[in-house]
Amino acid sequence: MITIDWEKTPLIPAIVQDASTKEVLMLAYMNKEAFEKSKDTGFAHYYSRSRKRLWKKGESSGHTQEIVQMMLDCDGDTILLLVNQKGVACHTGRKSCFFTDIKKGETVGDAEVDTTALYGVIDTLYHTILERKNSDPKKSYTAKLLQGKENSMLKKIVEEAGELCFAVKDDNEEEIIYECADLTYHVLVALGKKEISPDRIKQELARRFEISGIEEKNSRNDG
Repeated sequence: MITIDWEKTPLIPAIVQDASTKEVLMLAYMNKEAFEKSKDTGFAHYYSRSRKRLWKKGESSGHTQEIVQMMLDCDGDTILLLVNQKGVACHTGRKSCFFTDIKKGETVGDAEVDTTALYGVIDTLYHTILERKNSDPKKSYTAKLLQGKENSMLKKIVEEAGELCFAVKDDNEEEIIYECADLTYHVLVALGKKEISPDRIKQELARRFEISGIEEKNSRNDG
């Protein structure tokens, strides 16, 4: 019987297919922990390379994947999951992650679900930024920042941080909100440039809840 050599391939692709329609929904990755969790619970778990952690499909959206069958390919390094998809599979709100026709250069099919309410505006904005990476910089400010010189992007972050500071100093609530939104956007562009998911920032903040601010700063200085 073919088995997975986790020492040789610690991270393997998992192709996800709708058990009823046979439509290919998405491609994700599994490590050994995700694989075992999927087998034990009957629901798809994956390892996110951008978030650097295990995640259950639908943990934020509720759009889970109940596993009908798990198949292993002939080389023991790719998994096929047949699932009952609840809701949609793609973070864009589409049933499948495969919706771009390369030859035609256009999107096929509309989003079925507004994912902003499901994932939150920060995650939605971050994924939108990633999608703009290869857009025309003459038409997209985000693409201009991502494709331009890195120093230009960094100057914008410093500039927006300064404007937020002035707004706070002036005690102008409306300006504080406006400038904070500008700064948040530009910080997300920088994260997108380096392909660092905001989820990793959330993980770091969550970690800091367990220690005092003084201890956290001292630990960084000691390093």
